[in-house]
Amino acid sequence: MYKILQHQVFTKENFSIVPIRFEDKLKIMQWRNEQLYHLRQQKPLTEIDQEQYFTTTVAQLFEQEQPNQLLFSFLENEVCIGYGGLVHINWVDKNAEISFIMNTSLEAERFHEIWMAYLQLLEQVAFQELSFHKIYTHAFDLRPHLYVVFESAGYLEEARLKEHCYFENKFIDVVIHSKIN
Repeated sequence: MYKILQHQVFTKENFSIVPIRFEDKLKIMQWRNEQLYHLRQQKPLTEIDQEQYFTTTVAQLFEQEQPNQLLFSFLENEVCIGYGGLVHINWVDKNAEISFIMNTSLEAERFHEIWMAYLQLLEQVAFQELSFHKIYTHAFDLRPHLYVVFESAGYLEEARLKEHCYFENKFIDVVIHSKIN
């Protein structure tokens, strides 16, 4: 349980987010390794890496009054199909970056649906529970279909950082979308 949250479970229809569950760590590792191309992760994770991350970094988040991130398991009918949260939290300015990754096998058919459900739940946390002013995304310009989701959820493209990251022997843009409470 996160100390900062009055509510720990946020639900919409068959979907919910709950404080990240340790039982989901190997699924999360698998998805991250399958989707390295769009993450700020340099190399595939090992089970040892993942175990260490959960026992050190994640475990401490539950004890902190104002953690720098709030991570959630994203469930459909109580089954974990993704994870993410609010990261790079700025408690003074009341903003945070959105993080999310879903089960790779669901991306082809259900990308838009799952992202929309996740954003609605995360907005409950950010805007209703924490009274944040703004949440935003930071995405490598590799998945234009992702921006369609953001824009249909009311996010505006706030910035495009030209040739900001080096990826597969070329520089690519980073696109930032945001939503104000």
